[in-house]
Amino acid sequence: MKWPIFLILSACPALGDTCPAAPDHSAALGALILATQQAPNEMLARQSAVQMWAYWADAPNDHAQILLDEGMDRLRSYDFDGALIALDALVDYCPNYAEGYNQRAYVNFLRQDYAAALPDLDRAVDLSPQHVAAIAGQALTFVELDRKAEAALALRAALRLNPWLSERRLLPVLEQNEDEL
Repeated sequence: MKWPIFLILSACPALGDTCPAAPDHSAALGALILATQQAPNEMLARQSAVQMWAYWADAPNDHAQILLDEGMDRLRSYDFDGALIALDALVDYCPNYAEGYNQRAYVNFLRQDYAAALPDLDRAVDLSPQHVAAIAGQALTFVELDRKAEAALALRAALRLNPWLSERRLLPVLEQNEDEL
């Protein structure tokens, strides 16, 4: 059941309450990245990648989780405005939680507002340097902004973490354009 956005926002913690630090899943994520890098095929690599999402989407507390889940649910329903309301509230409440920025960037990417998506992706990567999805998102956003050389750099960084990304097929085209610059 979806809660109206105003109910979620009105259930915000009291003024002065701050978002706790996001759970530290760096060791588990590092192990999954290693498993992905060593995977003998794409199917096994995808299994590790799916497990990464469980860690990235583990919000700092119950309130942050409600906001994240609401934003993602609304995104899946193509309610981009509602998703942005929930994710803006999440980022305001938890400014050091990478997945809030990553999901908000994804909403803006789908809305084709690439200029708005890029700063959120940059912040997500700053907060979580091994966030493969955010790095791949940077590459795709650079492609849409016609910044091919930066797209190639970002994609190579993502592929160092997960060489099985489906976006890997873009690299030869990006590198060809990179040589032409």
